[in-house]
Amino acid sequence: MNLTLDELNTIIQIADSGSFVHAATRLGQEPSAVSRLIKRLEQKLQVTLINRTTRRLQLTEEGELLLRHARTILDAVCDAEAALRPQDKPSGVLRISASEPFMQHAIVPHLAEFAELYPKMQLELYSSGQLVDLVKQRINVAIRHGELSDSTLHARLLGQSSIRVLASPEYLKRQGKIESVADLSKHRLLGFIQPTHLNIWPLTHAQGEGYAITPTISANNGEVLLGLGIQGAGVVSLADFLTREAVQNKQLVPILQDATFVRKQAIHAVYYRSVALSARITSFLDFIQPRLGLE
Repeated sequence: MNLTLDELNTIIQIADSGSFVHAATRLGQEPSAVSRLIKRLEQKLQVTLINRTTRRLQLTEEGELLLRHARTILDAVCDAEAALRPQDKPSGVLRISASEPFMQHAIVPHLAEFAELYPKMQLELYSSGQLVDLVKQRINVAIRHGELSDSTLHARLLGQSSIRVLASPEYLKRQGKIESVADLSKHRLLGFIQPTHLNIWPLTHAQGEGYAITPTISANNGEVLLGLGIQGAGVVSLADFLTREAVQNKQLVPILQDATFVRKQAIHAVYYRSVALSARITSFLDFIQPRLGLE
């Protein structure tokens, strides 16, 4: 009895996507072919791998055991393929998703250089403020901020970005210096519509750590808040990757630094491992990570 890589990859795709239909789409096959392969695999192993009684397919204990080994084996194959072909430059399409601010400020400035180094790769860039479903939207790599919740994805920590409170020099000149956290109650504050936890600023005050603001102006995009801050519309709290250039150009200045506690936003690249995509994903992440300027 010999298991094949196709069989192992199929069980991974079913587990990750939750259905034969979505797995078939990822594999470029018909759902009936995927279903037949699983039946043959169950007959070969003489165990039931998948419970088909619920709306979303669920692996049995035996299926979970096979899945763990399948991931280990496929990961090893991907790593071996990359190691054995170090001189080959990858080719093909790589679809990348990131928030609009991260895409614009952290990724886009380096893509001309990437295109020179990897002329046979084609990048498709998707910017969104929402979490994307990698399977449904056919995304190969997604950049995610903060804590990760999806344990089925492979994750690579790209770094961390500190969050600070800032204002434009013009705003401070017009509205007066902000010398304490209490002074913020007299100022216009810029915040997020969603997620609301970003409206808890990394400031220590009389009531403890974390200063919850009620925004005067709200936006669903950090890029918009950056622009508002630069234009002097109010005080803003944003990550360094987004504000670095504005601070260097003295369009924004950090304020309340003595009251600011360290809050770092983790930034990960998440993806499903695939033999076909491994070289493309690794090449892109190895290229972009040292250029992001993250901590």
